[in-house]
Amino acid sequence: MSDRHAWEQPGAHEAAPGVFRIPLPLPGDHLKAVNVYAIVDGEQVVLIDGGWALEDSAELLAASLDKIGFALGGVREFLVTHVHRDHYTQAVAIRRQFGTPVSLGEGERLALQAIHTIDAHPDVANLYQAGAFELSKALAAWQGERDLTNWEDPDTWLTDGLEIPLQTRTLRVIATPGHTRGHVVFHDAGSNLLFAGDHVLPHITPSIGIELSRPESPLRDYLSSLRLVKAMPDATLLPAHGPVSPSAHARADELLDHHEKRLTAMAGSVERGASTAFEVADSITWTRREHRLDDLDLFNQVMAVNETMAHLVVLAERGWLTRTSVDGVEHFARA
Repeated sequence: MSDRHAWEQPGAHEAAPGVFRIPLPLPGDHLKAVNVYAIVDGEQVVLIDGGWALEDSAELLAASLDKIGFALGGVREFLVTHVHRDHYTQAVAIRRQFGTPVSLGEGERLALQAIHTIDAHPDVANLYQAGAFELSKALAAWQGERDLTNWEDPDTWLTDGLEIPLQTRTLRVIATPGHTRGHVVFHDAGSNLLFAGDHVLPHITPSIGIELSRPESPLRDYLSSLRLVKAMPDATLLPAHGPVSPSAHARADELLDHHEKRLTAMAGSVERGASTAFEVADSITWTRREHRLDDLDLFNQVMAVNETMAHLVVLAERGWLTRTSVDGVEHFARA
């Protein structure tokens, strides 16, 4: 296994005094693991994020907690960074078994409502709007019934700026919309730690606005949230995917630079004649391996087109591009 994937090894890895990183498995061929962080708090333990509700994930979480002297049923509470399945659903499943309280950012209310009420995935319409007609048809045909078992509301909705006092430390809730509209991070100023969820990741670029209830400009929100992290004192980065890193600021700078480069590349594509988000996405490369759009699977093609639309919207907001709608399709041109 390469060093890049060493963080995926199971166990309870001490990330800081009294804080243990527990990688849990994910299904599929993309991300292999998600980090849940166990904060030892006297005779109790508090978990940041919960993992994906899978039998082998729950078993591994229980075994990892046992190594540091705690039982799964003894978890005091779950503090969840955002509503995505790999962070939220196992916390809800464990609550059903043991009654463990679950807390989530208040900005995720709309997403949870949408999970229960939306009939058709909004990306079917969004892809059509982006000029990705075949992708829109493929996604519409792919949709199946939703399993709502682990999509219950949390016990507590976390507000921006809320301070959560533990016995050993105080965590501050900081709203960081972008990856989802209700994403939060937890800042432990006393120990100089940032539990960053998917907001700041050390190896990959977080997806933007991939959710059922999407804000108007998720990339604008995300860039603002990165600058918010930059305005805070620097801290050790404890991400949901990847190893612990010494500087949240350093990685936030890299992510800001990445998106500026993508904005420039997409503006150049429009100048060369691309008009829709699909045409722009099809004209540039994706991932660090520089794949073409056609090389990606359906899920990642949908993500790529949505990411492209988010960047084009920001370019229009900045006045670099104009934006017009023709027969339900958004077209962009050089201002």
